[in-house]
This record gives sequence, structure tokens and C-alpha cells, in this order.
Amino acid sequence: MKGAVKPKVLGIIIAIIVVVAIIGIAAYYFTTLPAPSPTPTPTSPTPTPTPTPSPTPTPSPTPTPSPTPTPIPTPRPLVKIIFASTQLAPAAEQAFMRGLLTSLLHEKNIQVEFVPLGYTDMAAKLEAEITARAVTVSVIGGLATEIDYFASKGWLEDLAKFGVLPERTFVDTALRVVDEHKRLYGITSFVPWMTATFVIVVNNEAFKYLPEGLTREDVIMGTEKWTWDMLVTWARNIYEKTGEKRAGIPAGAGGLLHRLLHGYLYVSYTGYQSKYFNSPEAIGMWNMLRELWKYCHPESTTWAAMADPLLRGDVWIAWDHTARIIAAVKAYPDMFTVVPVPRGPVSRGYIIVLAGLAIPKGAPNQDVAWELIEFLTRPEIQARIAENVGFFPVVKEATPVIVDPGVKKISEGVGAQLATIDGKPVFIPMLGGKAGDFVAIYREAFERIVLKGEDISAVLAELEPSLKAIFAELGIPEP
Repeated sequence: MKGAVKPKVLGIIIAIIVVVAIIGIAAYYFTTLPAPSPTPTPTSPTPTPTPTPSPTPTPSPTPTPSPTPTPIPTPRPLVKIIFASTQLAPAAEQAFMRGLLTSLLHEKNIQVEFVPLGYTDMAAKLEAEITARAVTVSVIGGLATEIDYFASKGWLEDLAKFGVLPERTFVDTALRVVDEHKRLYGITSFVPWMTATFVIVVNNEAFKYLPEGLTREDVIMGTEKWTWDMLVTWARNIYEKTGEKRAGIPAGAGGLLHRLLHGYLYVSYTGYQSKYFNSPEAIGMWNMLRELWKYCHPESTTWAAMADPLLRGDVWIAWDHTARIIAAVKAYPDMFTVVPVPRGPVSRGYIIVLAGLAIPKGAPNQDVAWELIEFLTRPEIQARIAENVGFFPVVKEATPVIVDPGVKKISEGVGAQLATIDGKPVFIPMLGGKAGDFVAIYREAFERIVLKGEDISAVLAELEPSLKAIFAELGIPEP
């Protein structure tokens, strides 16, 4: 039939319509809904490499806060003080002291002016300045007998307020003097500084002739067996076995024989220097000395000091001041031994020359003054003083520090004498203008009794009134 649509064509049209409808629906769907996230393309994971073994690293320290920087200390201001001394006045000794004190300037910025003064000038200066309340001297150095007078006048500070000086041990003899001042005046008036004394020097050859019952150790240590009577026996042994008189004392002009008499023999036999000048004990002493003189070298009356006779070998056993034998012992330290003096029936008397350090009342810069005292008593400084000026240490730790073998040997002998338990140290009496009269009496007694052989009792009885008159005139007790 014309105009009718064939079924085949109709099917195609319907199919087209369906396809268009589906496309329209699909287009609507994809334009109205959110697009899904695209699925990432998977990638192969990067393989983890196998670690190579290595040393365990040292853990870093836990950081700590930085400390607050320490400020650089301000240098100590220069402090100047005056050190006046009755000791070490000779030019060479002054030069040594001034050089020594520069160490304190470098160490602590303390400039010390060292001013040597005679005792009379020192006393006048202290009295004037303390009275005027205008003290200029910060430290004084002087003999213990001089300081004793200053303390009695109330011119010294009490050093106890400064405490104890560390790392040094003062010898007992010196401390006994300090304690005696404390008992008398109620203060610690001084600190021991240095010492000198008289000793026996032995040529080691003499030890071959020791008497029976006396050992070398007895002599060196100063035991109770080392007596003046044993010295006589020893000198006699040497004479009988060698034909030589090898003992010696400085009995010549300028010699210190008088110190042997009043400071050693009288004290050893009577306990006093002058009090029992004419006594049975004194007569016993003079008899001993007469016997000893038989074995003393005949030139002893010409000698002022014993260093040269020792060096020449003229004497093997000599008594003298440390300053007057030091040349021999320094020259040949292995040839000689320095030993304590013998003892007598009462004690082992010996003169001690003890110097000390004190601070004047109202002195300026007292803390700095104490620093100077600390410096001068250090063992190494004590050793330098001994090696250069012949004053010996009062600090036990100083002797091992001494380098010079001769000086060390003398220091050991002095130390042994100071350590003897029966020692009776005495000071040279302070007699001012009467000192010459005092010395003359003892020297006259020696000349008349020992050299001329006069009667002991008669000589002592004649001289005793003049001796007692000296102390009566001065108003001081007989020592």
C-alpha cells in the first residue's frame, strides 16, 4: 500500500530513537553527578635497602646551659708598707732583703720598704708615733729581748687575732719564748722569724777517738751522755793518741770567749749567767775549764773565729758562733759535723739569738702586715735567708728545703741543739752602756783563773761585787 511505512524502515527509526534516548539519559547522568576520584595508578614500592652495619655512634652529650662568664678579677691595688728592722742591717744583707721582698710585690702587689734601724732609734720612733697616733711602720723585726721591751710598754698589737700560720711548725724553743711573753703581757707579741746560736763543730776524724761510753749518736743528738766532762776526756784521748791538742775556742781579741763563759758554762753549771757567779758550782765549772784548756790548741788565745783553724786542720773540735764557722762547713761539708753543745750538772745552757716579727699598735694596713709575716716564715723563704745571711730557720719544714749542703748541715746541728730536752736557752743580757763592763769581768776571770792559774775562789770573790753593781745600777734582776 502506497504511503505506508515499511516495517524494516520503522524498526530502524525506532532503534535510532532508543539510541538517542539512551545517549540523552547518559549525558544527563554524567553532567549532574560528581565525578569519582580517579584511581591512582599503582606503582611498585621502592625497596628499603639493607643497612650496612656501622659502629655505634657516641651519643652527643646533653647540652647544658652555658655558665655565666666569670668576670676577670680586677688586679689588687698596689699597697705600700714599711718594714723596720734592727736585724740584717749590713749592706749585703739589706740588698738581699730588698731583693727577697720583690717576690711579694710580684705575687701580691705589696711593696715593702725595708728600713734598718738601731734598737735605740727603733724604740724612739715607736714611742713617738704611737703617742702621736700617727704610726707609719706596719711591721717591725727585732731580737726577742727588744720586742720584750716594746711589749712591756704596750706598743704592740696582739697577733692572736690573725689566727694560725698554716703549713709550718715553729721550733719548741722559740714557741716557749712566745708563750713567756703571753704570760707576762697577755698578748701574742711576736712571731718567730730567724735564729742564730753557738755550736760545736767536729772534724769527722775526731770521732775515731771518742771516749768509752760516748757514741757518735750521743754527740750528734745531744743526749745526756754528751757532757762537758766527756768533752775533756775526748780532747785528752786525741792528745794522748796523736800528740796534738785539737780542741779550740776563740779566746783571742775579738773572739766570743765571754759568751762561752756566761751563756754556756755558767748556765750549764749554776743555772744562771751571773746570779751565782761566785758559788761552789761555779768553782766546779772553772776547774773543768782549766782541765779542758790543757788540750786546747796553744794558738787559741790568738783566734777571733774558728773557721780558719778548722779548715787548716789545727783543731778537730771547736766552739763558736754559727756565723763564724759557716765558711769552713760550706767549703767542706763532708769533713765536718755540727752538733749541740755539751751539758753540765744542771742543764745544757746555750745562748739563743732569736729574732721575731711584730706589728706596732695602731699600725696601718695590718692585714697586709700579716701577709708579710706569713711570707717571711714560709719554709722556702726561711731556707733562702739561711743560705744568704747565716740566720737559721725557726720553722722545722725549712731545713729540708735548704740546697747548700754546708748550710743544711749547720741548720741540722742548730735544730738538734734547739730540740734537746735538757736545753736551757738564754738571751744575751740587754745592758746598754754597761755591756762592755759585763764582758770585761768574764774575760778577766778567764785570764786570771785559766791562763795565769790564780786561785778560783779569790778571783771570783774579787770580781763579784763589780758584776752585781751593774745590775743594781740598771735596776734589773741578775740573769
